[in-house]
Amino acid sequence: MSKDDFIERLQQNPHPVVVDFWPPWCGPCRFIQPAIEKLGKEYAGRVDVWKINADEQPDILRSLNIYGIPTLVAFHHGQEVSRRTGAASASVLASLFEAALSGAKPVSQGPASIDRLLRLVGGTALIILAYTASFAGFYLVLAALGGLILFSAVYDRCPIYKVLSARVKTMLNKNPAPPAIP
Repeated sequence: MSKDDFIERLQQNPHPVVVDFWPPWCGPCRFIQPAIEKLGKEYAGRVDVWKINADEQPDILRSLNIYGIPTLVAFHHGQEVSRRTGAASASVLASLFEAALSGAKPVSQGPASIDRLLRLVGGTALIILAYTASFAGFYLVLAALGGLILFSAVYDRCPIYKVLSARVKTMLNKNPAPPAIP
């Protein structure tokens, strides 16, 4: 199937679509497959599930800027509304189906519990390593990196971050008036 055929088929499809881009050799693809099949049955008649072999259709992947697998992309009326790259829980995958159905982008749920735990452990290990070296030279950079990794585990629960990020988004979204020409 060509890129143009894919887009035409997508726009003519009567239902929203979740497209699963996968290759047969991908372990994470096989891991999420049962959840995708279950969700496909649950949303049958409302959301269509298409599977595209990434090895056989590289042009389609390039045209959609897909650089990792597995990638699932939700389309509503032929327009992309959400995407997820990598293995994910059934609830995260369900949010893609809901996004395809409603046309609204899913609400970010923050890192999964295991991701959060791994970030906390990794960040703490880097800080401890830097501490044992008295934060000298390169180890100071390592400590800062450890702090950033720790923060990435809890940023979605930090009220200060929420307020500051909302203000920064507002500032970035404001379109200043063009300068007046004298």
